[in-house]
Amino acid sequence: MTQPQLAQFETSIDESQSLTTETSRCYLLLFTIAILASPALSDLVFSKVDRRIYLTSHIVRVSSTIKVENVGPEMVSDVLLAFPDQQAKNMAYLMATPHEGKGKVKNPAVALPVEAANPKGMPPALTFYSVPLPKGLAEGDSFTFDVLAVFSHALRPIPEKITQADIQLVVYHDNAHYLSPYVVKAQSLTVKLPDSRIESYTKLDNTKIHGSEIKYGPYENLPAFSYSPIAVHFESNQPFAVAQELVREIEISHWGNVQVTEHYKLIHGGAQSKGEFSRLNHAFSFLWIMARPNVRGASAFRYLVVNLPPRAHSVYYRYEIGNISTSHLRGDSKKTELLIEPRYPMFGAWRTAFTIGYGLPLQDFLYESEGKRFLNITYSSPMVELVIDTLIVKVVLPEGSSDISVAAPFPVEQWRETKISHLDIDGRPVVVLKKINVVPEHNQYFQTYQSPSLLLLIWLNSTGKRFRRTGDIQACKAARKATDGLLKELSKELKPLLTILQSSPSAAQVLPKVEELVAKERELQENVMVKHSKVVDGYEKKSGACDIENRVAFAATETYSTEGRS
Repeated sequence: MTQPQLAQFETSIDESQSLTTETSRCYLLLFTIAILASPALSDLVFSKVDRRIYLTSHIVRVSSTIKVENVGPEMVSDVLLAFPDQQAKNMAYLMATPHEGKGKVKNPAVALPVEAANPKGMPPALTFYSVPLPKGLAEGDSFTFDVLAVFSHALRPIPEKITQADIQLVVYHDNAHYLSPYVVKAQSLTVKLPDSRIESYTKLDNTKIHGSEIKYGPYENLPAFSYSPIAVHFESNQPFAVAQELVREIEISHWGNVQVTEHYKLIHGGAQSKGEFSRLNHAFSFLWIMARPNVRGASAFRYLVVNLPPRAHSVYYRYEIGNISTSHLRGDSKKTELLIEPRYPMFGAWRTAFTIGYGLPLQDFLYESEGKRFLNITYSSPMVELVIDTLIVKVVLPEGSSDISVAAPFPVEQWRETKISHLDIDGRPVVVLKKINVVPEHNQYFQTYQSPSLLLLIWLNSTGKRFRRTGDIQACKAARKATDGLLKELSKELKPLLTILQSSPSAAQVLPKVEELVAKERELQENVMVKHSKVVDGYEKKSGACDIENRVAFAATETYSTEGRS
């Protein structure tokens, strides 16, 4: 280590120790107040807590398995979780689920409701959440559940600025004891790091290190709000990819396609790069890193991975000035993987902006429930390990959509807009959903419900395509029957509206366009119905797939020829 690097390292250690002392004072204040506070939650104890902190990427995940036991005479129906305010402000995601246990078949997790709480008599500078239990705990009863807390911007680079040739070192602070308003009978903590290159870490009683893991505990009979601050200073050269803003537009086409367009404003959220950039040195550094991954100069990221749905098509990746960057696309039955390389290597605090677009088959995402059609699609970015400071999702629905509603698995800010496109009269309704501090755990399915006549046809067409894959003829017939009935109702509702337009002199300019649109919609209805009938008839007669396709094509041609003669 050179003299300047040694001085820089000593400075970083001093900063780390200073931060540790600051954290220690914070916990000490909490602990002192907790002792003075009256123990209002003594009926519950955490008989066992197993906590795991994953620092393998720039997104910090803390997973805890907690066994709670009621030792008092009163029935208890919920449990409190506590986090320091400084930690809670970076918490992006919190989920609690019943613990399945080792050796059991893992079923899809049914999350327990988690709500913000404000219990009386608790210490300040803490944020509380309440978790209702599936059933109340009587005296002597216990319940085991898992808690996943995900934090963004929780790793602090020390040093805060590094050169092109330096590795990136970060510091993480936490509590070796599980912070809880209840007594903890037994607990252990495991800190998982990217690799075994650790600059320094807090050493306490019963601390062990095994390769890239630091183990604290087990500790027994810890009082409520017990504290023992720890700091880990380690090397992390994972991509610190942060989208300061991401705008996703999901547009439903009239012709059976979903077009997704994603506009990224990206920044490297790690240690800031200082000094001049040398592409020559970077090239030599890259070759050296490929041969020896543990050497310096690995803090910049050169590519990002995007996991698209399996049947994504028409994929593109470009900048405002054109498609000048490199990308690689490969897929299988489970996903389509897009590997993108920015125009230049991304060092700390460097920024870039680009657009990714792709199409999806509508039949994979359009469903029916209780007489309504709904789009079921994922909310967040498909990019791997991306933190999004502000995410705006715009769902563009077909013109004429009505009774629009949205069901999201987490709170989002919501409003409506209108998008005018070619051949539109009033424009297409747009549902806008906004959320801040988004992590990959938010990439869950949300539903947009609507009931337009055009969407009925799209859904019927999608049902026909799904029928070709599954062969469920009864479901296909039921869809046809439901669509026929709804189209008749819509036709009845349309007649008085057309009558009003025909009798109104002020509507003279609009009326021809409306009549043309109605005629085209009826033509579309007839074509879809003919196609649907031919497919079902072919399967009932057990015709071959090729023969069915020929009959569908012939029917479509015959329809167009008849229309041309008329």
